[in-house]
Amino acid sequence: MTITFAQIKPLILTIAIVLGCAAQSDAQPRLRVHTATEAAPLSLAPATRAMDAQTVRIEVSGAWRVIRSNGVPTHPVGVFPNSGNPNRLSGQSHVFHVPLTPQVVAATPLARGAAFGVAVNGVPFDPNAAEFWQGQPRSGWDYAALGGAVSLGLDANFGHVQATGAYHYHGLPIGLMQELGWTRMGPSPLLGYAADGFPIYALTAEVDGVVQPMTSSYQLRRGERPGGDAPGGNFDGAFHQDYAYVAGAGTLDACNGTFVTNDAYPDGTYAYVLTQGYPVVPRCLMGVAGRGFAKR
Repeated sequence: MTITFAQIKPLILTIAIVLGCAAQSDAQPRLRVHTATEAAPLSLAPATRAMDAQTVRIEVSGAWRVIRSNGVPTHPVGVFPNSGNPNRLSGQSHVFHVPLTPQVVAATPLARGAAFGVAVNGVPFDPNAAEFWQGQPRSGWDYAALGGAVSLGLDANFGHVQATGAYHYHGLPIGLMQELGWTRMGPSPLLGYAADGFPIYALTAEVDGVVQPMTSSYQLRRGERPGGDAPGGNFDGAFHQDYAYVAGAGTLDACNGTFVTNDAYPDGTYAYVLTQGYPVVPRCLMGVAGRGFAKR
């Protein structure tokens, strides 16, 4: 029996469509569907895995500070994959460009999937989690990475691994802070650079010549979420939208920033400070972002 092309053409088209859908699925992993509405204490995986083969180089090139790294920290990390994170840590080819002389312009929210900045060890700071109410980004309700409602498999450095194998911080990079000798009695050492070029510190800073604890100006909203097509329950920190900025409630502005002075910036500079309370890692920038921080 002879089979003509006309007879098998529908089958070829069907196979092509299936393979095309599979390729799209691989390129754009399906979001997990969550219905949790209550915050919960974090269960952090111990940072017991020693790392090696780290590469990081920071240099000045024209108007840019360029950070190149493989994204592997020198401090120990958690074991990945784990029960909350199915991804395996692997070296990357990060190249970040941040302005050498940043300027304050206006508060601009981070684009979805964009990193806030990069640590001096070449590991990105990424405050957002790609976890949404009922798996719908358009719902307007995204889960707080540190809210505990959704398990992300974070380790003791508040870091975990993306599907690409990239390790990144969602909160205070404890291992890095220990390496740098951070102490509450002194101004924070430089932890990294935000995408707009301003420095990043943690918990303390030197303001007007005095070392001070830095605190967030965000507070939990009062009352209950709307319910219906939106999550219900009390505003308890499960979602980013559970919080509101209250000017003057803390020492920092809406982007967790303030004006600081220290040995590196004797004339002062705007800077971001990671805090104990929400948002911990800022979710907006006061300047213009450089290159390498957009979703990859």
